Amino acid sequence: MLKLLTIVSVGLLAAGPVIGAESKLLETVKRNPAEAQALCKKFKKMNSSGKSAYSKKSTKRLATSRNLTMIDAEVFVTYVVGMYCPDVR
Repeated sequence: MLKLLTIVSVGLLAAGPVIGAESKLLETVKRNPAEAQALCKKFKKMNSSGKSAYSKKSTKRLATSRNLTMIDAEVFVTYVVGMYCPDVR
């Protein structure tokens, strides 16, 4: 039981910086909804030409432009779409 508790504690400590990094990332659009709306406009334009905001190419472009990992870019897109433009696909 003590071994399990130690493993869980170490796992939570290791996840702390990741959770903090994602929170800071999402705070950028929380504090600046106009930025989120601008992204929504881009995503809607992509949709109108048959492209998905969730595509690997789109995610990679966002990751590169914002200096994010692919995973952070996926989280960012999902958050922006979910909170600001749920009609985007």
